[in-house]
Amino acid sequence: MRVQVKAFAGFREILGPDIALELPEGSTLTGLLEGLGRRSPGIQKALFDDQGTPLKSVIIMVNKKRQTRAEFVSRELHDGDEVAIYPPVAGG
Repeated sequence: MRVQVKAFAGFREILGPDIALELPEGSTLTGLLEGLGRRSPGIQKALFDDQGTPLKSVIIMVNKKRQTRAEFVSRELHDGDEVAIYPPVAGG
């Protein structure tokens, strides 16, 4: 299956703005993030803590819906899904 990954801000600098990935059927959001981490040590450090857990400050959306940390493991991806990766948001 093919999944589109859109990266923003600092993630865009590491991965590029748009990536199309081929994943096995039944892949989860965690599997996609781990695969991105294997592709680039920079993205590994930007997405995961030292124990390999996705950082709480990173915002992940699938098909324009924000995903909770609990959904990362169980959220199965499907052909044509769009995953957006945003850095922490701050401001005033």
